[in-house]
Amino acid sequence: MLLFANEINDNFFDCNEIFQARKAELLLELERLDEAKQSLSSLRSATEDLLDKREKKLTQDEITVANRLKKAEDLEKNAKDLLAKNEQILAEIKELKMDKISQSYSKMKPQDAANILSAMSQSEAVAILSALKSDSIAKILAKMQPSIASTITTMLSKSDENVTK
Repeated sequence: MLLFANEINDNFFDCNEIFQARKAELLLELERLDEAKQSLSSLRSATEDLLDKREKKLTQDEITVANRLKKAEDLEKNAKDLLAKNEQILAEIKELKMDKISQSYSKMKPQDAANILSAMSQSEAVAILSALKSDSIAKILAKMQPSIASTITTMLSKSDENVTK
């Protein structure tokens, strides 16, 4: 029995050594895991900081782009307003100019007006005649060559159609 007790003591001692060795391995593994956990925590913290910085930068960039877009839209609106105003002024100037020209032609003798209008382009002649009263137009067309008067009359009727549409 003593032999059996020695054998149990030897086995117990061997188990104890194995457990102690395994315990040391586990403690080392625990230290390694703890270091890895700390590294991951530091990495996570650094990553979150970086993401926060990038998000703030992106938000600031979005605000900058939105401000620039608004400024561009305002500039575009101002340019369109100026363009519309300039077109209106130009139309008024053209109308005043045409009124002066038509007044000049209405004061001319029909033969003189017919000679001048026959010498210019037919589209210009139509524009001038369009501004005159119908009795003045009739007197001037009567003094023109029939072929020119016919062409101008056709153009006048087409321009009247465009005006009435």
